[in-house]
This record gives sequence, C-alpha cells and structure tokens, in this order.
Amino acid sequence: MTSSGTNPDPLAAAGRAGAWEMLLPAASAPPRARGRALQAALREAVRTGRLAPGTRLPSSRELAADLGVSRGLVTEAYEQLTAEGYLRSDRGAGTWVGVAARGALPRARDLAPRSPGAAVDFLPGTPDLSLFPRAAWSAAQRGVLAELPHHALGYPDPRGLPRLRTALAGLLTRRRGVAADPERVVVVSGVAQAATLLGIVLHARGVRAVGVEDPGSPDHEALYASAGLDAVPLPLDGDGLDTGALRASGVRVVVTTPAHQFPSGIAYSARRRAELLEWARAVDGLVVEDDYDGDFRYDRAPVGALQGLDPEHVAYTGSVSKSLAPGLRLGWLLVPASLAEEVVTRKRTMDLGNPVVDQAVLARLVERGDYDRHLRRCGRAYRERRDVLVAALAEHFPGTRVSGVAAGLHAIATLPGRHGPADRFLAATEAAGIAVRPLSSYTRTPPPDDVVRLVLGYAHVSPTRIREGIHTLATATSPT
Repeated sequence: MTSSGTNPDPLAAAGRAGAWEMLLPAASAPPRARGRALQAALREAVRTGRLAPGTRLPSSRELAADLGVSRGLVTEAYEQLTAEGYLRSDRGAGTWVGVAARGALPRARDLAPRSPGAAVDFLPGTPDLSLFPRAAWSAAQRGVLAELPHHALGYPDPRGLPRLRTALAGLLTRRRGVAADPERVVVVSGVAQAATLLGIVLHARGVRAVGVEDPGSPDHEALYASAGLDAVPLPLDGDGLDTGALRASGVRVVVTTPAHQFPSGIAYSARRRAELLEWARAVDGLVVEDDYDGDFRYDRAPVGALQGLDPEHVAYTGSVSKSLAPGLRLGWLLVPASLAEEVVTRKRTMDLGNPVVDQAVLARLVERGDYDRHLRRCGRAYRERRDVLVAALAEHFPGTRVSGVAAGLHAIATLPGRHGPADRFLAATEAAGIAVRPLSSYTRTPPPDDVVRLVLGYAHVSPTRIREGIHTLATATSPT
C-alpha cells in the first residue's frame, strides 16, 4: 500500500506487459482510430472492475513505451477519462482510477442451500440454528486456544484428535448404547463423508451395489453412487426395512435409519432389528446405521443404536448437523475391526484430517457437559413445536393422521382424501407461500395422486409461525 492508502501499481506485481494486455488491441488499431480505441479500452476496464477504484496507472511515458504508441496519445486518453470522472489526477502524484467509478467487481457466488423465501418454511432436515450455543462454544474455543500445545496444530491423526475420539466414545456409549472403542472412532466431516469413505472402501473390495430404504434419503443414493455403487431401493413396512426384499435383492450392504427412519418416522421394531442382524451374519454383510437424529425422542427414552448389538456387522455414523449446526461439518464413524485400517487409510488421503481447533472445542463441550445441556434445551423446544404442529393439524385439517414416533425434526402428515389430488394441493400451497415437501419426493414408488402425504419439518419454525403456517395452508387449500 502507498502512504495514501490506495492500491499499489499493478505493474509491480504482474509486470507491465502482462498487466496491460487489455490495452494492446487498442494500440494496434488503425492510426486515426487509435486514440478513441485506447480511451474505450480504458473506460471498459474501469467499468468492468478490471481496474478497481484506487488503482494507480502508469505514467503516460511508461504506458506509451509499453504499448508502442506516442505519449501524446496516452496523455489525451488520461485527460479525457479524467474529465469524464473515470480517472483522477493529482499534480506530481500520478493518475489513479477514480473512486466514483463503480466497476462491476467480481463477486463470489454463494451456492449454499437456502430457505426458499416462503412465508412459512416447513421443509424438513433443518434444526433451529438460533439455538446454537454461541456462548458455550466461544468459551470452549478460548479455553482450547489457551491450553492447546503448539505441536497439536500440526497435521492431526486422520482418525481425529484422541481427546475427541475418547469423548465421543463415552458420549455415544452413554446416550446411544453404542459399543464404542476410541480406536475405532473416526472423526469425519458429517455423515456425507462417512458414506463416501465407506463407499470407496467397499468398492475397492469388489462391492458394486448397496441397499437403501425406499422411501429414504436421496442423499444416500447419491453419495454411494459417487463411490461407484449402485443403489438398490428396498421397501419398508410397519416394522422397518422389509428383510424378505433385502434377502431377495442379493446385496450384502444396506443403509438404514433404524432409530427414526427418514422420512417415514417409524422406529424399527425389536423383531425387525434382530432379523436385520441375522441377515448380516448369514451373508457376512454390513449394515450401515445412519443415526442422524437419534438423540431426539419425546415420548420415551431413545431406542439404543443397532450397532451395540453387533459391532462387527454394523458401521455406525452420526454428526452434530442436527444437534448443533450442519455448518460445523463434524461427525463420527464407528467401523468394524475388519474395515478400520482401510477406512483410516482412505481418510488420510482424502483430507489429512479434520480441523484441530474445532475438534478440540467439541471435545471440551462434551467433557464439561455443555453438549448434553444443549441437547436437553433443543429437545424441549422441538417437543413443544411438534405438539403445536399436531394440534394445529387437528384443528385446521380434521382427520389428519400424523404417523411415526414422536421424535426427530419432522413428522409425516396424511391428510383426509377430500384435500386431494396432491398436485392441486401442492400448487395451492406454493401459491400461498408455504413451503412443504410431499412424501413422493423421497420414494421411487410414489403414493396415489389422490393422497396428500406431507413431510413437515418443524424444528426450525417457532410455535407461532407453525400455527400461522398451518392456518394459511388450510385457508389456501380448502376444498370447495
């Protein structure tokens, strides 16, 4: 920076010829048009932001020499653009791009998923990010930075910090009934990376297909496809994944959400969980257990994880995306001993480990009980919102059936037949500015069009907005 605080001469960094290549076509224009062409090129460079406000231009003598034109031509161009306000000239200090010239500076696009801008957003999958424990996280971060030794800021163990793996093993054993050895815990960037890691390792072993729940999360299919595995949809019944269809499919790997199936909301029955493990042992297969929101159960204690019954045939994964915030990109994968070494090797080559400071902060939150307190706070809020949603549906859509266990961040609502067909209902909903998603978005075998089945996310919506949204939805879609 110069003493005036403006941008340095770009020629110092890029070299004269390279920095002013944009003006070379003007310099090669026919002699009579050369002056106008140079002025137009400079003007366009300022307008488009290639020459940002405050950029110092070369002297007329230097630029003329670089371009191979007369100095008078450059002087005339500078004077004309100064008169127009594109440039400014300070006697004895040179010529600069004027601050009044608002060039179209390049902008970085933000491709992060965003709310559709609806009046009320009932789309599933999002926690209430306003509940994120900023004070506790900030305090833990200060404590971690004060105590973390210098060497800990080097490349970490690709499995994760031992401190965090130990804390997670204790947490998951206590809260989810997992058989958690810290040596088998791998810290990952959420369930997505866990799925990708497993997919790569399984593909290297010759696996070419993986069973997925239908209906189920479309992310599962996409993530395993990225590792070269075909997704085989498997139907559900009232107890969980249909194990008859699973056996008939011939797959040896299946992805499940047994604690709170997404999106149907059912919890696998004890009988079905046993059948699933019997299948895995019989074919020497693998069950991938996605415990994406298993901490949130409102009518009773959460059902323990399937992994605790057979750690050698179940790979267990979860994250803080639903409990804290998805933007943290922190999760865990517990792998059977037979896969551990290969998974860790792939993790090392994939990213050399997750950010050390964030891992240490999460470990501190778990160790000091802050994470448990946060889960209790969220559980109270989400239980209230689910109750409000169920009551509002009963009031404004009498006869609606809310299925699935009282858990998680979403509910399935099947509306009475008079509200169909589904396409008409959804069109009216969109026109009213209410964002909802039908169950058909998550299945390859959509229900009949005359049945309106909605997957309603409520965790990120305040009780007042839930009531307002359901009232507006009823008004907009009332059968005539």
